[in-house]
Amino acid sequence: METPKYKTALIVGAGSGLSASLARLFARHGIRVALAARSIEKLGALCTETGALAFTCDATKVDEVERLFGLVEREIGTPDVVVYNASGRTRGPFLDLVPAEVAQAITVSAYGGFLVAQEAAKRMLPNKHGAILFTGASASVKGYAQSAPFAMGKFALRGLAQSMARELSPQGIHVAHFVIDGGIRSAVRTEPLDRPDSMLDPDAIAMSYWNVMQQPRSAWTWEVELRPWVERF
Repeated sequence: METPKYKTALIVGAGSGLSASLARLFARHGIRVALAARSIEKLGALCTETGALAFTCDATKVDEVERLFGLVEREIGTPDVVVYNASGRTRGPFLDLVPAEVAQAITVSAYGGFLVAQEAAKRMLPNKHGAILFTGASASVKGYAQSAPFAMGKFALRGLAQSMARELSPQGIHVAHFVIDGGIRSAVRTEPLDRPDSMLDPDAIAMSYWNVMQQPRSAWTWEVELRPWVERF
């Protein structure tokens, strides 16, 4: 069995949580890393730690996404791993939701994923090689009260991933969607002492992304659900 090899990763929607864990993991495996976010000032320490380069990009803007890929190609290399980790959220009672805010939340969660994935696929298809990975959530598969916009965006992102997997997998592109069903541990968000491992460790999530990337083509998965033991199926 042949294990896929990757050289350059682009993480869109980068921050201090899962994205940082992915950047560190990729760097340890010798993969060049590019980070993209609307604000990159917060990424300085992570870039120093991993050798990554950071790029400013609003993933909902066609011209900015095109520019991002051009810059990454020139400064690092053509990405053969692309992770879409951005999402939009607005909460509240259904009748109180502001339509413009709902539209923006869906645009960030789903439309931005489409724009980034399309630019990635354009570059991967000629070589019939690459991985496009989408970060989903509990809301990808179950809507919660007062969280309709988030569910709408994440359901749409999941549909995008499934459609892409069916179309692009035969052409050598591994498309996978990750349902992150639970809270992610962070420096400011930790589980109580009497409930150890009741939150998802971002390093553990990143390892699951890596394991999927290492799957031989004869046994690819398009979706993985990750949840701590406290979550109800």
